[in-house]
Amino acid sequence: MKTTIARIEAVKDLIQEAVDKGATSVEQIHRTIADLPLDVLEKRGLLGDEGKGARKLVDTSIGAVYDTIRAVNREVGELASGLFEALENHEEAQANIGGGKKKHES
Repeated sequence: MKTTIARIEAVKDLIQEAVDKGATSVEQIHRTIADLPLDVLEKRGLLGDEGKGARKLVDTSIGAVYDTIRAVNREVGELASGLFEALENHEEAQANIGGGKKKHES
């Protein structure tokens, strides 16, 4: 069972890394798209002093969203790792209760 849990945890790690990298890629695209209308308005002189404030607000908002996605991804990964560890500990405890012999790993 330990081998199975190790494999599942490896898949979890791959998924967690993919979500993190995906969020970063989408964040960069989101920032680029959000900048387009602000650039046009700024070039035409339609934003004035509010332009910098608008840019800062958009940038902060986008950053907060993707930081939250990455934080939730990290927390879910840690929760899953904790569950895998608990399963391994449970298996080991069961083996010790059953006569002190450890089950053969698969």
